[in-house]
Amino acid sequence: MWEGWKPMDITPLIPADRQVIDAYGPGRFRVSNVVYETPIIVFPDRTIPWTVDGFAGLQPDDFAALIAEQPSLEIVLLGTGPTMQLFTSTLRRAVKERGLGGIDAMDTGAACRTYNVLLAEGRRVAAALLPA
Repeated sequence: MWEGWKPMDITPLIPADRQVIDAYGPGRFRVSNVVYETPIIVFPDRTIPWTVDGFAGLQPDDFAALIAEQPSLEIVLLGTGPTMQLFTSTLRRAVKERGLGGIDAMDTGAACRTYNVLLAEGRRVAAALLPA
């Protein structure tokens, strides 16, 4: 049933009321025991579908839910899919002008792992994830 999934080792333990990325695999994620088969945005307190057409099609408006988050996020991790892709300076500038500063782009696996570590540290983090 979980063939192709990469389970996440959560150390230290994260409080039960937090959204933890349990596993990710080709085209899917498991967050706090719920499976998603679409791109998602994971906040510490909820996970929402992210309606985007892949990394190349990202537009400033695609980051609206992250920009609107209150209190503001310290860090946004952008999982770009199976490989790391560069976040263009034009898009980075446009998103920053709308109020979202720190976005770190990395492959989706790295974004999942980093999100869990930062969540365990109590940071205000979110992960916008494209399937690997």
